[in-house]
Amino acid sequence: MTDLPRFAGALLFDTDGNLLLQQRDDKPGILHPGRIGLFGGHQEPGECPLECVVREVHEELSYFIPPHLFTHLGTCSDDSTGQTRVIELFVASALPVSALIVTEGTLTMVPRANVAALNGKLTPSAAAALNSYFTRRAPD
Repeated sequence: MTDLPRFAGALLFDTDGNLLLQQRDDKPGILHPGRIGLFGGHQEPGECPLECVVREVHEELSYFIPPHLFTHLGTCSDDSTGQTRVIELFVASALPVSALIVTEGTLTMVPRANVAALNGKLTPSAAAALNSYFTRRAPD
């Protein structure tokens, strides 16, 4: 049996508590094109999930978030592409939007009160992360 592909993604919040998500590019070869997803990506050989999310977020936002500022949210699997992928989910808060330079896709800022409007627009991992995050904590 081969190992399943492993990914790490981050549910990010800015200094005002808005969600920071990635509107994925809508072009051939992009997984879940045009959908709204998490910043993150494929885990490299020998890399732990935390190292992966730190590296991927840095690559995609040109902003370094130290490992100790990420909280592990949980693990989900996604088989929407026909192949099961394991995704480690993390959360980081208080990112300064003015310091972010998005290198993949487009930044989508969503106030917490508008999260329900994202239904049907999310990648499977983003939907799992939001569900996990908001069912584990009391409403603001």
